[in-house]
Amino acid sequence: MLKAIACLAMMLTVGADGLARENPEPGRAEPNGVTAIDILLKPDPTMLRHATENNARLRKVHPTGFALDAAHTPHITLVQRFVRTRDLEKVYVASNKVFAGADLKAMQLEAFKFYYMPMGATGVAGIVAKPTPALLKLQADIVTAIQPYTVGTGDSSAFVTTPADPVIDPLLVDYVSTFVPKQTGAHFNPHVSTGVAPKVYLDTMLAEPFEPFVFAPVGAAVYQLGQFGTAAKKLKDLKVHP
Repeated sequence: MLKAIACLAMMLTVGADGLARENPEPGRAEPNGVTAIDILLKPDPTMLRHATENNARLRKVHPTGFALDAAHTPHITLVQRFVRTRDLEKVYVASNKVFAGADLKAMQLEAFKFYYMPMGATGVAGIVAKPTPALLKLQADIVTAIQPYTVGTGDSSAFVTTPADPVIDPLLVDYVSTFVPKQTGAHFNPHVSTGVAPKVYLDTMLAEPFEPFVFAPVGAAVYQLGQFGTAAKKLKDLKVHP
């Protein structure tokens, strides 16, 4: 089992709906407990095509890596936080107010390189986008809007888990706990995670020329996080500016 710090999220991190996992195990968040959430942007078909192609490439060299599916939703993370489960509806309302004033269609983003997060002998790869003033403002506004409903930390019960993998890596718990401020503002690294492969292979991939491309977010949602920091379970689609 790959030890998670999927900082995939970390990474980054926009979501494609409609890719399904068989019999997903729901998260165990209790009504009076804590839920680990990812407020994320969904990428357009251009980014999804590039992410899917790279995922297929990585799975050829590392078949035990993850596929892009409902348990590993392609996305760009805006913020990951622990929130009180009883306040999830308030999180949705607060987030919707922010997105009502954000014009995602006008938010053109440039993907400009591959990167990976080392995990022992392997790494979690992703496609990185350049942060823009509009994207940074959107992140800051979301962070402020949901702040009243956050808590400092949580445990495995806050995440989506499976009977085969019931314990969340402590490094991931710490990552979510410290996402604000360590992954926000000047430290924000917007990216779409694409898969896992040996570091030797990823070093070769990163040395290849990367042809930049432009894409845009087409939606937003709140997901519950799973192992590796994946966007594992959709909790709510958010209303975006028409």
